[in-house]
Amino acid sequence: MSGIEAAGLALGMISAIISIIDATNQVYEAVKDEAGLPTNFKKSATKLPLISKLLEDAERYVKAADEATETAFTPTLEDCKAQATKLQELFERVMPEEGESRWDRYVKAARTIGKGGRVENLVGGILDDLQLLATRFPEVTTPRTKEQLAKAVEEVTKMEPSLPDGFEQMPAYAHYGSGAQNNNTGSGIQHINSGTGHQNSGSGQQYIGTNHIVHNYASRTIDSAASYGNVYFKVPRTMNRLFTGRAELLFRIQAIILRSDTTASHSQQRRFVITGLGGQGKSEMCLQVANLMKDEYILFKALFIKISADGHSFWGIFWVDVDKPSTAERDFTAVAKLLGHVTETVPEALQVLATTHQSWLLILDNADDPDFDYQVYLPPGTHGVVLMTSRVAECRQYSPDAFEALEGLEKDDSKKLLLKAAELSPDLWPSHDNQAREVVRLLGSHTLALIQAGAYISQGHCQLHQYTEVYKRQRQRLLKYRPKQAQSRYRDVYATFEASADILEQSRSESAEDALRLLEILSMLDSGVLAFQVFEEAWKSCKETLRASSVKAREEDEWDPFRLTEASSLLISLSLVTRHDLDGSMGLSMHPLTHAWAKDRQDSERQGVAWIAAGCVLGFSRLNTHMWQTQERRLLPHVLSYLDIKVNKAFGLASKAVITPIVLKCGSALLDMRQDSKLGQLIQDTFLKLGQNPDEPSEEFLPLYDLQAKSLMDLGMNKEAVALLEQVVQIRETTLPETHPDRLASQHVLARAYQANGQVVEAVALLEQVVKIRETTLAETHPDRLESQHELATAYQANGQVVQAVALLEQVVQIEETTLAETHPDRLASQHELARAYQANRQVVEAVALLEQVVQIRETTLPETHPDRLASQHVLATAYQANGQVDEAITLLEQVVQIRETTLPETHPDRLNSQHSLAMAYKANGQVDEAITLLEQVVQIQETTLPETHPDRLNSQHNLAMTYKANGQVDEAITLLEQVVQIQETTLPETHPDRLNSQHNLAMTYQANGQVDEAITLLKQVVKIERLKCPIGHHSRVASENALSYFLQLL
Repeated sequence: MSGIEAAGLALGMISAIISIIDATNQVYEAVKDEAGLPTNFKKSATKLPLISKLLEDAERYVKAADEATETAFTPTLEDCKAQATKLQELFERVMPEEGESRWDRYVKAARTIGKGGRVENLVGGILDDLQLLATRFPEVTTPRTKEQLAKAVEEVTKMEPSLPDGFEQMPAYAHYGSGAQNNNTGSGIQHINSGTGHQNSGSGQQYIGTNHIVHNYASRTIDSAASYGNVYFKVPRTMNRLFTGRAELLFRIQAIILRSDTTASHSQQRRFVITGLGGQGKSEMCLQVANLMKDEYILFKALFIKISADGHSFWGIFWVDVDKPSTAERDFTAVAKLLGHVTETVPEALQVLATTHQSWLLILDNADDPDFDYQVYLPPGTHGVVLMTSRVAECRQYSPDAFEALEGLEKDDSKKLLLKAAELSPDLWPSHDNQAREVVRLLGSHTLALIQAGAYISQGHCQLHQYTEVYKRQRQRLLKYRPKQAQSRYRDVYATFEASADILEQSRSESAEDALRLLEILSMLDSGVLAFQVFEEAWKSCKETLRASSVKAREEDEWDPFRLTEASSLLISLSLVTRHDLDGSMGLSMHPLTHAWAKDRQDSERQGVAWIAAGCVLGFSRLNTHMWQTQERRLLPHVLSYLDIKVNKAFGLASKAVITPIVLKCGSALLDMRQDSKLGQLIQDTFLKLGQNPDEPSEEFLPLYDLQAKSLMDLGMNKEAVALLEQVVQIRETTLPETHPDRLASQHVLARAYQANGQVVEAVALLEQVVKIRETTLAETHPDRLESQHELATAYQANGQVVQAVALLEQVVQIEETTLAETHPDRLASQHELARAYQANRQVVEAVALLEQVVQIRETTLPETHPDRLASQHVLATAYQANGQVDEAITLLEQVVQIRETTLPETHPDRLNSQHSLAMAYKANGQVDEAITLLEQVVQIQETTLPETHPDRLNSQHNLAMTYKANGQVDEAITLLEQVVQIQETTLPETHPDRLNSQHNLAMTYQANGQVDEAITLLKQVVKIERLKCPIGHHSRVASENALSYFLQLL
């Protein structure tokens, strides 16, 4: 082969490998549900983009290299291509969601590929090839990419084997009919089952379920059996017939237990620890392992492990319940007695096991006391295998390299378990899929809860589709339901959790008492992650309140998280809560069922105390507004869950003086989080309970009326907000000095309401008064001063004073950019408003740049339905349109409109505003029919909800008229524009931009209709005013002057 041919071959091979890797990655990315996907697939898939990058670098290198170098690439690339092809085949066979489980497909696919068929071996092989090329040809890629490659190779090397050694020799199963066939390869009788039932004759083993291959050693002597089979099998009960899923974990445990009997493996005792929440199936997993080791040890020994010469099996499998020292001693001495030794203590029994030369498996179940050292139950020496279950996460230290924190089943396995427990025919399972999925979600895939739910259904207490509603009404009864047969150790879900609480209550230590109180507080909030910072901020606010009220705080009263940390650590150790790392700080979450139990276990009096305590934590922590603003997504579920209580019931827990501030603080949180309807209902219920008239403020409850007014504005009820706020301001103006913060705050909000209600002149006048006072009493960086300046600038813009608006907002933004974090909502709000002002001032490029920055941040910090995020996306879309990026504008506006149409009533101003803007984008894109349809809908609603003088209504009518004109409907356009101009001439000053713009457009429409005289008369009036108001060259002035000149030429 010539050098040129070799080079072409190398380049072609690289191109082919890139295509294979990209196709493999696409297969993985197309997966929507990763349920049942072996862990190493996920880990390996993360290396694919790096492999593509390295291959692209290699392609560029080969193109520029000499012939000798190109030829040298070929052998390594051939190996790389072969492994990439196998990897693609593996992904394509395993990834699809339908059919048999992904684990089963993985085993079959890997076996088909043969040696090296594990997913981690194939990815590792490709990375090794690329590392070889990078070593031989150092300039093939960058130093940074080489570092990434080395790290990737190291990570793949450290992956635990996804399949045991020798898996490729695993024989195929022969299976006929719907029964299960087992090949009996010993000297007993073998039966082939080809019907629908199952057969069993003699001493060979055969049963329904997973296909098995079992050696029958019944004909061997006792001594021979001692060497090759199980002699002692001491377990407490049979396997549960409902056991479902966990195949990968079973495989992993077996692989570790049956690790090759090499010198290295004898350097330490083989152990595996299973931790997790009660009722998740830890003990059942051990039963499965014990029975598999008893019946199938020889199968796995022969097929997956390179056995030693002696070929020993597990001669003994022993189960010890270490729940209490007394039960542990009973079971250990029983094991010793079984082995022919009389012992009285645990150490003596352990010594019997340690000196027993045959292979044994010891299962230590229920190691659940966090204060007990379970090391005393581990046999000395390196002999034998120990399998331990515990709720205490720290117990994994007994086997740091081989443990599993057991969580809920995968979704598909959870549904299967539920349907099996409900005794529904498998033929009916597809038709019940959605109902089963909802129950699984409700129960958090908790194993025991799913079994109990199925039993409840199978006993005829309700149908599957009814369970969710029954659960909501009768949660406690359902979670305490106990099937009569095949009960678990604790019999029901709540009893399982109560066993952990018993440990805390019996301890009587300070940390245990704190843990129980913390559990009660958490039960009043959401089960999701709660940041520890909330408690710290609540404590700090309490101290500030005490200081402000002249109550002397103790000198040693500094924030010390020790007791909180100890309490949470106890709950974590018992698997009642889960720890989360939140960017360096800690958070806690709970399983939904543990959360429900923690609340239900309290009587009504304790629940009341816990509710008030949780409310104090939330309420006092609100003093740190930055935390609440930046962690809004995480805190919102806790506020909503906390308020999942009837207001009447809340006020029955303590006096109005205690409950009202809590309600107000939570209402303030709902206001900031824009939970408009939820807040409206809360306020309405509170007014009713307090016996107050929502429309007539009383001095005693003015903060509640402040909240009501802001809520009305967010609901688009601006007229009602103005009426209420005018009364509130009047009360405060008669009772407070003009510099008092509460008086100024009320005036500020009233000005906002004026502007929202179209009373722009009143808004400007009131805000100028507020700003003047705050500029003389507050520092320039004070949030209240900046907020008032921000609002005044917004009012200036609405009043056509765009230049003043830009100047004031630039000043505000400059200060906030030096004092606030880039994600702070106040800074983002000011940047948002400045961008709007830029756009109004025809500084479109600046507007787009600033808005893209704001939108990017809000899309990462706020949910997609949050009004602030939607508002910025909306304004960015209008800026795109002004910048000629009409396609981008339409795409973004359609997204905003879709969300607002599903979250806001059809009369809400924000929804109407988005529909209006989308219609204008349609018009700009030539989609005039769509624009007219949408604008007519908006105008129709606004004409029934807004006064005829409202700026939003007039703006929509104006734009509908211009769209009519673009569609050739000139008469309709003139009628509507004349109406708009008539109103604006009575409500706006003659220099207002909106009034001048409407007059200009009416003149242009007159001309289009042949009414040239009317057009000239109106344009002369516009030009006269604009020559006084606008500088030479101003776009509005130039447009009017040019139009007038043209019309005059027509005469």
